[in-house]
Amino acid sequence: MATVREIASYLEERVPSSLKLDFDNVGLLCGFPEREVSRILVVLDITLEAIEEAQTLNAELIVSHHPVIFTPLRTVCDDAPDARRVIALLQGGLSAICLHTNLDALEGGVNAALANAVGAEDMEYSPDIGCFCRLPEKMPLSDFLAQTRTALSAPDMRFYDAGRPVEQLALCGGAGGDILYEAAKRGCDTVLTGEVKHHQWIDGAELGLNIIEGGHFATENVVTPPLAEMLRQGFPEVDVCLSRLQGPLSRGFGF
Repeated sequence: MATVREIASYLEERVPSSLKLDFDNVGLLCGFPEREVSRILVVLDITLEAIEEAQTLNAELIVSHHPVIFTPLRTVCDDAPDARRVIALLQGGLSAICLHTNLDALEGGVNAALANAVGAEDMEYSPDIGCFCRLPEKMPLSDFLAQTRTALSAPDMRFYDAGRPVEQLALCGGAGGDILYEAAKRGCDTVLTGEVKHHQWIDGAELGLNIIEGGHFATENVVTPPLAEMLRQGFPEVDVCLSRLQGPLSRGFGF
């Protein structure tokens, strides 16, 4: 049976921490390096609900995209949400390995999964995390929206219609509104990302781009199945489970 440390080393080889942005925090961030692992839960976010799910499954390890420790912890007291999650992990005997902007930048990572989900091809990666690709056939924005809502399980997407059909795409999972400026220079007609700031909506509209805000969770959660498959290939003796949570706030949240 593999240990937490061995699984962390395996992931480091395939999703190197050298790819991360300077501000980021990735790798084995919490837990018990020498503990043997029989079950892994793969999630986008390590929330208290995800920790509860891992405990219900009798998992020893959670592998996530977003870091469970992002802002440095100055104190570890249970009256702060970030520290409370760390305490819950340790009390539950759980370790956490997090792959964030290194998984964003990886060829075959978040943006490849997003492109595959929406049926795009001929990917070219951006140096600023994101990618440029195209659809096999040009289609009306309304058709692409319907297809993307289904592919990402994201019925409440916001969008701006610049009156252009969709063919040349700029994609960036998560908060990737900055990609629209390079998209315009490259002649793209449409930008799909998770979150777009107010001024970026204005800039993108004036640049003549269709803009689709698919939601941070929906545009990144597509990477969890290939991440789980990567773990299964490396550790066939370990049970790798995909989280059933449908967002960071699965209960009591709606529109």
